Amino acid sequence: MHVEITPEMLRWARERAGLDLARVAKRFPKIDAWEQGAAQPTLKQLEDFAGFTHVPIGYLFLPEPPVERVPIPDFRTVGTPHLDRPSPDLLEMVYICQQRQEWYRDFARTMGEAPLAFVGSAQITQHVEATAATMRQALGFDLDARRTMRTWTDALRGFIEQTEALGVLVMCSGVVLNNTHRPLNPEEFRGFALADPLAPLVFINGSDTKNAQMFTLAHELAHIWLGQSALSDVQPSWIPSHHVEQWCNRVAAELLVPLAVLREEYRAEEALAYEVGRLARRFKVSTLVILRRIFDAGGLTQAQFWQEYQDELARLRAMPRGAGGDFHLTEAVRVSRRFARALVANTLNGQTLYRDAFRMLGFAKVETFHAFGRSLGVMD
Repeated sequence: MHVEITPEMLRWARERAGLDLARVAKRFPKIDAWEQGAAQPTLKQLEDFAGFTHVPIGYLFLPEPPVERVPIPDFRTVGTPHLDRPSPDLLEMVYICQQRQEWYRDFARTMGEAPLAFVGSAQITQHVEATAATMRQALGFDLDARRTMRTWTDALRGFIEQTEALGVLVMCSGVVLNNTHRPLNPEEFRGFALADPLAPLVFINGSDTKNAQMFTLAHELAHIWLGQSALSDVQPSWIPSHHVEQWCNRVAAELLVPLAVLREEYRAEEALAYEVGRLARRFKVSTLVILRRIFDAGGLTQAQFWQEYQDELARLRAMPRGAGGDFHLTEAVRVSRRFARALVANTLNGQTLYRDAFRMLGFAKVETFHAFGRSLGVMD
């Protein structure tokens, strides 16, 4: 049985998913005829097409394309090509994280957890240095401890653990759920914050470099301290147009690399490339963050900073990315170890349906769920 669908809706779904006709035609040979109105798909073909383009099938029956907007304040840079039409990958990750947050909020209420005092405790009228110092103390984010860590991955893992110990759910993934065929584009967004007094949540785009993820986590935590949800695409070099993003960027930089400490440790007589590398290893942050802080300290003119930043950015982009690791360890990072332990234990106790747990985790098999539970230490 064929179904009557407006050709414009089929074209919209394809373009929304960032797919050209040639690619879609490999799966649906009649797509060109469908989009021209010369033929109609069957219901089964339409269901497959909806899954392929990651669009809710109900949308395809609308008379015209809906206007889709990110459901949280969007502070991404005005003028970027991804701003006008959020990708289905971005939208789905925000919706999934909102569902996880809603579940954890109800769980926290049931467990009698108190609201977290730091959520919404800051204001953008406060001094950046004082706010960053307060955050550093609350997190136990010790600079000397970072110095002893071998790699940026170790430093990021430690930063995430400290953040989760404070009560923030930190989710870091480079794909939608567990679908490696749906990578998240760091050029579209680098992270977002969902502020809540019981279940504050930070999502980090894991497709970005590990050291860049450090800055994203620090930036989104500044949003949590403000008590404001936000979607961001910030980089250390940018001076965002929005005053909230400007403040969060400055707080993030000060949290990671206190300017007073940098001034003490920066050796202006040394070659810049050597110093940038040395200080990046010292603070376990991106070389781009170090360049920004050297500029903030007066060690570079604006023209010098911009040239050095672009050269370093090109070098980093040319570097190969590391391969994925153990599935269960990776999954715990993707969904937040704090959230995962609570959800798995609650499901095993019969208080959450397996169906709902699978949806939030992206699982399809009970065996996978139980193996994940064992890796978290909530199952024997």
